[in-house]
Amino acid sequence: MTAYDRVVLATTNPHKVEELAAILADVLGELGLTLVGQQEYAAVPDVVEDGVTFAENALLKARAVVAATGLPALADDSGLAVDVLGGAPGIFSARWSGRLDLPRAEKDRANLELLLAQLADVKDEHRGAGFVCAAVLVLPDGTERVAEGHFRGTLTREPIGDNGFGYDPILRVEGDTRTSAQLTPEEKNAVSHRGKAFRALAPHLRELLSP
Repeated sequence: MTAYDRVVLATTNPHKVEELAAILADVLGELGLTLVGQQEYAAVPDVVEDGVTFAENALLKARAVVAATGLPALADDSGLAVDVLGGAPGIFSARWSGRLDLPRAEKDRANLELLLAQLADVKDEHRGAGFVCAAVLVLPDGTERVAEGHFRGTLTREPIGDNGFGYDPILRVEGDTRTSAQLTPEEKNAVSHRGKAFRALAPHLRELLSP
């Protein structure tokens, strides 16, 4: 097998690259791999995320990166699943309000406000929810691996906390009094859906990308 010195994460968000590099620091160091974002490769096209599961959307993104770069790719797709909504917003979490024209921060706020309004009459004991993440590894030879992570809690009635993004300010972490947006980055990486999913994927990196 060809030995690689880098893996491409299917994102243009440098903060996400930093977060994942921290989560996978041990395995990346062990394998001598550098994690980079897809913005370093101009040929990566925009991907229409038209899958019907988190895993399908993550695979679409990773396959596009592999096709454009010829390098192994990591990708993830995640969202919030609310129990009383049958798992919605789910894969539609990032566009729940339909306000796709807004800047990221304003779109996040619109999504969050709409969800809170929809759940206004739901009693506290029925406000269970959780973040779900599907993380994938795709290799140039077509090999694919998928892992999932879950991050459970209950929904608050108003946003609390300034860390994180999206729905973080309204998910009170299971077993904690704080919301996801009140955790430090280190605390969140240790227990989050993304951290769990990528740590579950780490053995596959060792198996498939060892020199």
